Amino acid sequence: MNPLQERAALMSRRHFFGRTATGIGTAALASLFARDGFAASPMKRSGGLPSLPHFAPKAKRVIYLFQNGAPTHVDLFDYKPELTKRKGEQIPDGVVKGARFSTMTSGQTVRPCLPEITKFKQHGQSGAWVSDFLPHTASIADELCFVKSMHTTQVNHAPAITFFLTGSEMPGRPSMGAWLTYGLGSETEDLPGFVVMTSRDKEASCGQIFYDFYWASGFLPTRFQGVKFRGTGDPVLYLSNPDGMSRESRRAVLDDLAKMNEIGLNEFGDPEIATRIAQYEMAYRMQMSVPELTDFRKEPKDVLESYGPDVRRPGSFAYNCLMARRLVERGTRFVQLFHAGWDQHRNLNTQLKVQCADTDAPSAALVKDLKRLGLLDDTLVIWGGEFGRTPFLQGNIQDVKSWGRDHHPYVFTIWMAGGGIRKGTTYGASDEFGFGPVKDPVHVHDFQATVLHLLGIDHKRLTFKFQGRDYRLTDVHGDLVKGVMA
Repeated sequence: MNPLQERAALMSRRHFFGRTATGIGTAALASLFARDGFAASPMKRSGGLPSLPHFAPKAKRVIYLFQNGAPTHVDLFDYKPELTKRKGEQIPDGVVKGARFSTMTSGQTVRPCLPEITKFKQHGQSGAWVSDFLPHTASIADELCFVKSMHTTQVNHAPAITFFLTGSEMPGRPSMGAWLTYGLGSETEDLPGFVVMTSRDKEASCGQIFYDFYWASGFLPTRFQGVKFRGTGDPVLYLSNPDGMSRESRRAVLDDLAKMNEIGLNEFGDPEIATRIAQYEMAYRMQMSVPELTDFRKEPKDVLESYGPDVRRPGSFAYNCLMARRLVERGTRFVQLFHAGWDQHRNLNTQLKVQCADTDAPSAALVKDLKRLGLLDDTLVIWGGEFGRTPFLQGNIQDVKSWGRDHHPYVFTIWMAGGGIRKGTTYGASDEFGFGPVKDPVHVHDFQATVLHLLGIDHKRLTFKFQGRDYRLTDVHGDLVKGVMA
C-alpha cells in the first residue's frame, strides 16, 4: 500500500473514533487498527491487504529452518565421487576461474580437492543422496525437494543472510516474514503473525551473531517485524505482570494508555501510534495464549521423543522446532528459526557430526509431525543456509584435525517440503566438483519469487512505496522456479 493511502485511511478512521470513542471498547479499537480496517477472509484472516492473495495459494504459512554459518553441501547432500578420485589434487583452475573467496582462503594458492568426510547412500523411491550424518532427514527423502543449484552473490555471513531474507545485502529492507504478514496478515489475533527463535550448537564453536535486522520490518510499519521468542525465562519480555500487579490492573493501565495513544493518533495520523495500540493489546492477549503454547504436557510421548532428547530444553533447536509446529497450528503465518554452528573452517572432522546430531531429528520430526496433523499440505518448510562450503580444503591436507571448508556462494543445496512443493525430487545440479551449477541454476531472488508464489502472491505486485520508489522483496529480479512446484 502507498503510505499516503494508509495515512488517509487512518485519518478517515480518526474522525469516526473521535466521535464515538466513549462508546467503543479500547480492545475493539486496537483490534480494528491491527486489522488495518479490512474485512477478514473466510479463513478469519487478521490484517493483510484486500487484494491479496493474487491467486489461490498452495501454502498458507511458512516455517524457515535457517542454518546459520552455511552447511557443507558436498558433505551432506551433493555427492561428488570426483572429489574422492582426486583427493589431495589441486582443483583445476578452469573450474575455479578466478572466483572470489573469503579472506580466510583468498590468499591460499594450494586448493586440494577434499572428498566427503562421511558416507553417502541413496534413500527412498526418489533415490536421493543423503549423508549418513543425517539418517532422520534421509528417512523423509520422499517428502523433500532438494534444490542443488542454489547460488548467491555474497561471500560473507551477515550480508549473505540479509540477502536471503530481505532481498538486499544491506540492512534496512523488510524481511520475508514482514512482507508476508504485511500482505497476508495472520490467522490468529492471540499470537504474533511472525515469530523468530534462535539456537546454537552446544559447544558454541562459532561466533555467529543473530542480528535484529534479519527479522526487521524495514520501511514497513513496525507491527510487521518478527517477534523474537527467547530461550530462557518468559518467551517474550514483560509477559508476566510485575509483583503486585493483577491482570485487572494491567488491563486498566492499557486502557488508559490506549486513550492517550488515541489522542496522538487523532492529532497526527501516525501509523506507528496504531502499531503501539495493537502491540499493547497483543501483549495482553499473549499473557493467556503463550502459557498454553509452551505447555507440552498434552503432546503424545512418541511425538516428543521424535524431536530428540533436547525437545524439553528451551532454546534448543529441537524445542524451537516443536514450538514452530505449535505456532503454525495456532495461526502464525511465518516462523523463522535460526541455528548457528555450521561455520566449520577448522573443525569439519569434529563439529559437522555434532551439528547434524543437533538438527537432524528435529527437522525430520517437524515434517512428519505436520503431516500427522494434516498441516504439511499447506505449510511450506524450508531448510538451508546462506551459502555452501568449498569443495577444496581450507588448510593443510596433512593436518587432518584442522580440516575445514571456506564459504562458497557459487552453488549449494537447500531442501523444501510441504505446501505446493513437488516432493521426492531433486532440482538442478552442480558440476562434478560441486563448485558451480550446470543445470537449472536458482538465484536467491528466484527462490524468493517462488516462495511468494506458493503463498498466492505475484512477487512483482507486492510492493511498498518508500522514498519515491516502489520496493519489493525481489528488488527488480526473480523468476519462478516452476520445477520445484507440484
